[in-house]
Amino acid sequence: MIDTKNKLLLSVFFGLFFTSFLFGQYSFKFDNPNQKRQRVKFQLINNLIILPVELNGKKLSFILDSGVNKTILFNLSKNDSVGLNNVKTVELRGLGGDRIVDALISKNNNFRVGDLVNRNENVYVILKDYFDLSGKMGKTIHGIIGYSLFRNFIVKINYKNRRIDFYNPKFYDKDPCRKCETLPLQFFRNKPFIKGEVELNDSLQTTTDVKLLIDTGGSDAIWLFEDTKPEIKTPEKYFRDILGEGLSGTIYGKRSRIKAFSLANFKLKYPTVSYLDTVTTKNARRFTERNGSIGGEILKRFTVWMDYPNKRMILKKNANFSRDFNYNMSGLDVVYSGKILVREENMAEIKDPYNQSIPNNNSVRFVSSFSYKFKSSFRIKNVVEGSPADRAGLKSGDVIIRINNRPSYELKLGQILYKFQERANKKIRLLIERDGQRMRFEFYLERRV
Repeated sequence: MIDTKNKLLLSVFFGLFFTSFLFGQYSFKFDNPNQKRQRVKFQLINNLIILPVELNGKKLSFILDSGVNKTILFNLSKNDSVGLNNVKTVELRGLGGDRIVDALISKNNNFRVGDLVNRNENVYVILKDYFDLSGKMGKTIHGIIGYSLFRNFIVKINYKNRRIDFYNPKFYDKDPCRKCETLPLQFFRNKPFIKGEVELNDSLQTTTDVKLLIDTGGSDAIWLFEDTKPEIKTPEKYFRDILGEGLSGTIYGKRSRIKAFSLANFKLKYPTVSYLDTVTTKNARRFTERNGSIGGEILKRFTVWMDYPNKRMILKKNANFSRDFNYNMSGLDVVYSGKILVREENMAEIKDPYNQSIPNNNSVRFVSSFSYKFKSSFRIKNVVEGSPADRAGLKSGDVIIRINNRPSYELKLGQILYKFQERANKKIRLLIERDGQRMRFEFYLERRV
């Protein structure tokens, strides 16, 4: 509730897909205007950059998302409660459809990322859990930050070493490297767009120019919006797959693969691509020149300089450049499902006071003890229709106990998802719990495109 000082303590959630009414706001700057650089290490989870951010003195974790022009706050527990200033009610509209949701806007908040500060930041607060983004990441995510952190700096994102350098443009005089490519940026509502080329057909040697949103907050390689150009149509070979969560529920697209995608002289072969229809992308198509997006599966193959002050992006390929474009071949959408109490057995050899083994008829004696620890659990949120997991009989809500004979609590969410992308025809064995009963399933990963 809001107190007499017009502050708010809330537990809130948000997801990646939204558009909003526009309000002016300030942006970050160096606390010391003569500082040349600020380096920040980040986590890379599901191709998304997770940054440490302070909001009004509270340390939180935010996704760095070039595809949003507003700062979003969600998923605060009681321990993470933050005082927010000057709160008013607003409405937000989702990516898929016309649904409008209630939210709050809080003004004049203090943000800090290392030595970068913004003492007058607007924050949007979402009041209902639509997305379960923390469950999808396997880590608590408190919010999303974008334009205000990019605006005043030359931002170098080193995906390979997982660090970001924020350079002060006043002191940045480095020329692009010899093996780099420089591309101009175009902005629409403070979101960056880039021109690229796609080769859509294996049999034809033709390319199609496309204008794409640079979306560091998207995990996929490429999204294309159907019919934004005559050539952009769903190919014959595709399957319906889960792309994310929207205000109206799970967002699906048509997963396929194209011959090539080029940015300047960098050519990526056979990337995966998802085609989205007009209804799903109604609000995203307000920029009529837009044909889709490129996300983390493309960007992580480069060191990326996002230079908003000079309206350019610089790319240098890294060791990931030539890796295959893989995807989840199981059809399972698995999320983190909280902590469970796990009993672990500990075996210790019995020794004498001098720490020597005590012989007993050529045998060694052990003492067994048990400890109880809270471990991560995982559940199936969605199953893609017609996928290997669907045909095997797995269902939404199933709790995963073991994967290929390994307890699921020994794994991180990213490790589980990697098992579903490793190689076609790999056998997956699952022990799950459904309605209090344990059941076994097995299936083979299937490359459908």
